[in-house]
Amino acid sequence: MAKIISIVNQKGGVGKTTTSINLSASIAVKGKRALVIDTDTQGNATSGLGFDKNDIEYTIYEIFVSQCEVADAILHTELENLDLIASNVQLAGAGIELVDVEDREMILTNALEKVKDDYDYIFIDCPPSLGLITLNCLIASDSVLIPLQCEFYALEGMSELLDTIALVQNGLNEELELEGILMTMYDQRTNLSNQVVSEVEEYFAEKVYKTRIPRNVRLGEAPSFGKPVILYDPDCKGSLAYMALAEEMIEDG
Repeated sequence: MAKIISIVNQKGGVGKTTTSINLSASIAVKGKRALVIDTDTQGNATSGLGFDKNDIEYTIYEIFVSQCEVADAILHTELENLDLIASNVQLAGAGIELVDVEDREMILTNALEKVKDDYDYIFIDCPPSLGLITLNCLIASDSVLIPLQCEFYALEGMSELLDTIALVQNGLNEELELEGILMTMYDQRTNLSNQVVSEVEEYFAEKVYKTRIPRNVRLGEAPSFGKPVILYDPDCKGSLAYMALAEEMIEDG
């Protein structure tokens, strides 16, 4: 049965989608079966895994509005063990369409019941907001992975996110755990990066991953080629970092 992990941060530009694509790809390369669910209207995880987000019959939107079964929306990527449920701008209207739907916050949970035995890991790339779609993601998940950039305002907004997680834990999903904090855009040469890491480690202790994701040009280029970095440049620093993160996650169970 899959471990379901939401990758979430309501701030944009922190490496959330980059992590969704590359952690799942690295997990797949290590022989584990992984599914990425793109729940962002921008569909960046979809295009980053090589699909035209505007030319897909069934996306996460159709699952939310009950127009298809979850299995119908699963796409097979270039990597043998990695599948995707895509997203595009259609999802933007789902929140309004679901206003009067009973148990609307449980739609994703119920949908994943039908496929979670087919995977070892399911990674949900959450939208950069704390609305109904993100609530669905958190309720469906076993744990939450939070990417944090090594910049001055790294912890800004974290209290709001942690409050949302606590709200979900207090009645909607009592089993939800903090999987870990991932430091992204790390540059070991700068005092700022090291200071931010130190501050985050002091606050979150053992929940901070040992692996840090560096600033890396190849990591930034890979999505424009529709490939995870492990296929674009397997020897670059970004690729090696996500492989190390995958190892760390697998070892932690």
